[in-house]
Amino acid sequence: MSGFVEKPEPAQVPGLVHLHTGKVRELYRNEAGDLVMVASDRLSAYDWVLPTEIPDKGRILTQLSLWWFDRLADLVPNHVLSTELPAGAPADWAGRTLVCKSLRMVPVECVARGYLTGSGLAEYDESRTVCGLALPEGLVDGSELPAPIFTPATKAEVGEHDENVSYEEVARQVGAETAAQLRQATLAVYSRARDIARDRGIILADTKFEFGFEDDRLVLADEVLTPDSSRFWPADQWEPGRAQPSYDKQYVRDWLTSPESGWDRRSEQPPPPLPRRVVDATRAKYVEAYERLTGTTWS
Repeated sequence: MSGFVEKPEPAQVPGLVHLHTGKVRELYRNEAGDLVMVASDRLSAYDWVLPTEIPDKGRILTQLSLWWFDRLADLVPNHVLSTELPAGAPADWAGRTLVCKSLRMVPVECVARGYLTGSGLAEYDESRTVCGLALPEGLVDGSELPAPIFTPATKAEVGEHDENVSYEEVARQVGAETAAQLRQATLAVYSRARDIARDRGIILADTKFEFGFEDDRLVLADEVLTPDSSRFWPADQWEPGRAQPSYDKQYVRDWLTSPESGWDRRSEQPPPPLPRRVVDATRAKYVEAYERLTGTTWS
């Protein structure tokens, strides 16, 4: 069992129809048929959306996505139409709201990996492959791969695991032409972002994208290159052969699995609220990632 510890009640706004509550975002449709995406401060871990929020997290994700969209626009168009707050929206939506094109979404998580860790490492340890792609012997946790790889996954509902699949399976599901477009765009965007992050002392180990179609044109959607969708590591602390320090919610995962939390992730019981120091440390990680990448101070 997993999902929301406490499922939120979405705000009702005149002229907007609520469509979906995700792990982090609320999705609405406006009267023009555009989508309105609102990033909350919710945090998920181990397939649970936790009862404790991280202040400013939704704004950081939104503003960082916008920063990246600007730097990727020559590679692939994105779904953002406006950051203007809809009339009658709660004041708290400021800075965390995007008005976006309504796309025909491709039901694939487009993952790019430049380093070996996470589920990729688990598969490599068993078979020397990741999503069916053969890799050299001798790689360890945190190893840089010979070249970035496209390792797609199926999209899961809230509370379920995304499942890694082969490129051939993606081609079977969405067609060979679309699969080729997804792979090309994913690796191009990853390579651009990896180089930008590297210049700022950050390793982009892996990341996931979502794409949709506007007529026949592939468009980058959802959030992009945030600490929620990517593994960012401080380059000066990179040391293959161990788990790497990271700019994400690893601090929360570590606390949840510590004896102090009293929570057994193998049970069906929801995780407990986070202590204040864990909240503050996690927020600091998101802020640091934003500031190091953009070169600007979060305010």
